[in-house]
Formats: sequence, C-alpha cells, structure tokens
Amino acid sequence: MAKKIPLKLAIAEYPHTSKIRDGSIEIEGIEPEFITVNPQIAAYRRMVRQVEFDVCEIAPTTYMIARAYGAPFVALPIFVTRHFHHGGLLVRPELGIKHPKDLEGKKVGVRAYSVTTGVWTRGIFIDEFGMDTSKVTWVVDDEEHVQQLTLPSNVIHTQGKSLFQMMKDGELAAGFAANAGIGRSGDPAGGWKTEDTSMWPDLFPNAHDLEAEWYKRTGIYPMHATIVVKDSVLAEHPWVARSLYDAFETAKQDWMARMNSGELDGANEKKYKKIMKIVGDDPLPHGMEFNMPTILKLEDTAFKQGMIPQRVPLEKAWVDPLKI
Repeated sequence: MAKKIPLKLAIAEYPHTSKIRDGSIEIEGIEPEFITVNPQIAAYRRMVRQVEFDVCEIAPTTYMIARAYGAPFVALPIFVTRHFHHGGLLVRPELGIKHPKDLEGKKVGVRAYSVTTGVWTRGIFIDEFGMDTSKVTWVVDDEEHVQQLTLPSNVIHTQGKSLFQMMKDGELAAGFAANAGIGRSGDPAGGWKTEDTSMWPDLFPNAHDLEAEWYKRTGIYPMHATIVVKDSVLAEHPWVARSLYDAFETAKQDWMARMNSGELDGANEKKYKKIMKIVGDDPLPHGMEFNMPTILKLEDTAFKQGMIPQRVPLEKAWVDPLKI
C-alpha cells in the first residue's frame, strides 16, 4: 500500500465524519476525492442508478433493495446515522388515533414507500401492535430510489400536492415527520425546506420509554445510513474495507471524546446523548457482531413488506472488515 489509490467518496458532513472529510483523519492507502451531494439522498439515487461513486453513504433499505436486484456494491457495517422509530408518526388529533391499528382503513403520508423510516416503523407496528399494513393506504409524493421496485396496490402517489398540504387539508390521517414525509416540501433535486408540524401530536407521546423497553428486549438499534463500496474496488483492493472501517471508527471516537468533554454540544450531540440513555456509551456502534440483530431484522422487515424479491445471503450483502 505504498502508493495510495484514488477513490471517489460521497458521504455527508457530520461532526463524527468531518475529520475524515477535511483530511485530519486519513483513510490509510486511499487518496479520497470527496463529492458533496446536497441533499445526501440524491447521492443514494446516483449510486443505485449510475453506480457513480466508489464509496457512498446510503440508506440501508435502499441498499438492501438495490443489492437484491444485483447492484455491484456491497455494504460495510459502518453506520453514520441512527435513531429509533416508535416516535415520528404525527396524527390528526381530532380523529382519536391512539393505536397503530387505528390507522387501518386510513391514509398515511410518507415520502416514499421504501424510505427507511417508514420501513422500520411499519415493521414495529406489525410486530409489536398487530397492525395490518395492507389495510392502510400509503400516500407518497416522491419516487423510489431503486427503479426496479414494484409497489403494492395500497401505495398511491399524490397528484401535485405536498403531503404537508394534504395533512393540513385533512386528506391524511397521519404522516411521518421531518424528511420522511409531511415535515418537508420542495424539489428533492433542489433541496427541501422544513415545514412547521407542531400542530400535530405524535402517535406515541411516550415514545422514548417504548424505545428503551424495545431495545432492552430485542437488542435492535435501527440504522439509517450505511457505507457501501463498489465490488470492483474490493475485488482488487480488499484492504480498503478495513481502511475505511478504521477511519470511521477513529473519527467517531474523536467525536465522542469531544462530545463527552462538552467541547461539542450541538443538535447532533443532544440527539445522541438522549439515545445513549438507551443504548449506552457508544451511540454509533460499528461492526458485524454487535449489529447482527439489527441487520437481520431490517432484512426480514424489508422482505416481509415486499421490497426485496429474495433474501440475499449475508456473506454476499455485507463485508466484515475485521475479518480481512
């Protein structure tokens, strides 16, 4: 590895990745060219459709669907964003929705059917609360990243109206907050703006307590962004997986030290400090061993929701950098 290899990387700027992007923490053996894509989900599409980057941050459900349809890139157990999903579904208060099953027979807004937030939440509603998702009409206002994906008949597209406006007009009974649904509007190619959704309560006002109990019982900690690498890169340079893993782990440890010392205390740190009350000292755990229950659960959930045509064997879907 005397000579560094040039690779194009499309990863977002977070406090725990910034030192990789600015070169303070090197990726051994790699001369990185960082491609900034705003919003980052536009990079997801460019990766699954054109395989444009050598290394890319991508939503894990998008990755699993793409890999099942033969995408020539593979995931590493590096997860740069995570959070739980008992919270985040907003409901119209006048409808008296108190339980996921109350959503059956109603319309619920989500940016896209395969958005990872929706997949995780539907899985929880099915497994924990007995909701029949086929009895819900899922209303989407964006296209799916993976174009081969065939949507079920109970998924419909809006007709030129934002999910936020449909929620305001009473056309939706509920909708996902933030970038997963009614909390954003605008053109994905040109960026989104955030709408004020404070008039709608969360389905579960005690979401944090439910998440803590669920994690303690299942060991599942949902991930939202995974790092993938082109098959061709790893075929020629298998050590790249370990180099990437070590760099991301080093950057995370540096960030955690600055967060714990009080040097960093922004919105990102406040989010993960809250999560740490549930998961412990490491809010962004990497590696196959710790994350196996979560990886298997998301694959199972995506399969049961009809998003992947077949299960991809674990060894073909994930590379364990610690075993290279």
